[in-house]
Amino acid sequence: MKDVLSLIPRAGSIQSARDFFDRLFEDELLPLRGEKSWAPAFDISENEKEYIVSAELPGIDEKNLDVTISGGMLSVKGEKKQEKEEKGETYHRIERTYGSFHRSFRIPDAVQEDKVDATYKNGILKLVIPKSEGSAVKKIQIKK
Repeated sequence: MKDVLSLIPRAGSIQSARDFFDRLFEDELLPLRGEKSWAPAFDISENEKEYIVSAELPGIDEKNLDVTISGGMLSVKGEKKQEKEEKGETYHRIERTYGSFHRSFRIPDAVQEDKVDATYKNGILKLVIPKSEGSAVKKIQIKK
């Protein structure tokens, strides 16, 4: 963006417009400061016996996570709190994301909701959702 604007001559109102856009894209004028909503990425896979859901959630304390499963819906909520220790420090830029998130995923009905295993280690949340006994894929023979 700056390369294109550098082709415009610097005169009068054009310079003020350029300054505005420069500052806008450098986050100077954006009103979204402090805590924001964010959505961490999740990986979902399956094998013959279970579904595996995992997410990288660095900086989130385990007690700030809430995982529920009900009616074919898996919900993961959490909050990453901003650490505020400003003892004479002046921040010039804060790019790390803080705030709460909520992600929901539809899961098949043929799972054992009461046997979901959840672990959280080194910022990685891993959920193992066992499939029900009768949920295996059955091949249907086609007759001639």
